[in-house]
Amino acid sequence: MQFVLASQSPARLALLRSAGLDPAVFVSGVDEDAVAASLTDPSPSELVAALAAAKAEAVLDQVAAVHPDAVVVACDSMLNIGGRMVGKPGDPDTARRRWAAMAGTSGELLTGHAVVRLDGGTRAKETSGWEATTVRFGTPSAAEIDAYVASGEPLQVAGGFTIDGLGGWFVEGLDGGHTSVIGISLPLTRRLLAEVGVSVVDLWRPPAS
Repeated sequence: MQFVLASQSPARLALLRSAGLDPAVFVSGVDEDAVAASLTDPSPSELVAALAAAKAEAVLDQVAAVHPDAVVVACDSMLNIGGRMVGKPGDPDTARRRWAAMAGTSGELLTGHAVVRLDGGTRAKETSGWEATTVRFGTPSAAEIDAYVASGEPLQVAGGFTIDGLGGWFVEGLDGGHTSVIGISLPLTRRLLAEVGVSVVDLWRPPAS
């Protein structure tokens, strides 16, 4: 059975590879803003779960044509900061303003997960879940924020920060799962895989000879 990651995130792919998997990558291209706009007053967890489900759905036909026996995993992360859900900053000015507001505070990073199992090219089982982790931000100086924004790293990541890259210098601590903050919770993914009848250990790459 092929493990499929429905995401273009290099951090998610690197994490899964370091955890023994060899994912095939299919990028959904889902319009996240359109999906969010179609929902009626969703809770933070409902929002990230719906976005993850939309990403999984978007790649199913492509995956089935290439890997008829597969398990597709999609994720979406957003930061709840001050009661407001924010995704990728997208541009330097937004990233700089966001960091000025986040510095010295805490936020809740929510990651939605959707899992679909294909058997013989047909959707057999599916499930979903989400995880929340509290992130305690440090207080970088204005010069440090400018340097971080200039690196380009925070522009295309949920909440405008990472913990496994340059952003890790400005995160004081986490209360919850650190892999969820990277973008895909390994413990939650293992449980969701089990719900669709897949054991993660059966997906591990064989050891190199």
